[in-house]
Amino acid sequence: MDPRDIPRLLAPILAQRADFTKGNRFYDLDGLQSMPWIRLVGNALLSFISKFSTGYWHVFDPTNGFFAMHAITARQLPWSKISQDYFFESDLLFRLNIVSAVIEDVPMKAHYGDEVSSLRIRSIIGIFLFRHFRNVLKRIFYNYFLRDFCIVSIELVVGLLLLFGGVWWGVMEWLASIATGIPRTAGTVLLAVMPILLGVQFILAFLNYDMSRTPKIPLQIRLIDWDHTK
Repeated sequence: MDPRDIPRLLAPILAQRADFTKGNRFYDLDGLQSMPWIRLVGNALLSFISKFSTGYWHVFDPTNGFFAMHAITARQLPWSKISQDYFFESDLLFRLNIVSAVIEDVPMKAHYGDEVSSLRIRSIIGIFLFRHFRNVLKRIFYNYFLRDFCIVSIELVVGLLLLFGGVWWGVMEWLASIATGIPRTAGTVLLAVMPILLGVQFILAFLNYDMSRTPKIPLQIRLIDWDHTK
């Protein structure tokens, strides 16, 4: 990390535009040439998966540990529950979404020398996927069922039921067709396809709403105003 980037990292917080800022090494394409290809691919994949688990669809490079945070935001986080290993940065973003903190990416250059990382992809990939999946479930439950329940909550439930119901029906009929040697009719196929298509549409509607639900007003503004009204 280049210390000269620190003022740029602090600027959005000092301007009350964000609660949390983090570096993004993917803005500078020339700088990416120095990044080992395995890190380049791994970060790209983790960034995509992280969008689902954290709810910050506009944020990239989630494993970047070069960040700044407002003190008000830091006091809202359950630090004892945040992962203390390589999943720390991703888990931190998930916790920030739960408290509705505003995040802003700050472009930075990637600097790599001849250092050797102790991270072993094969040993952590399964753990990362499990934890991301767990955080997806937690985030959706907290935001759409515990704290709020609206039409998109119903869309998600109905969409999942239709999708998995259609897949289950289609697989059962396909296996029965193989076992009996009797081809299924077009109507039977349609009974499997229609729920799947409708389920996908409902799920896409939920994701579209989830993408637009990214926090917009910083905690440092909302909580200070709330304190003053008490």
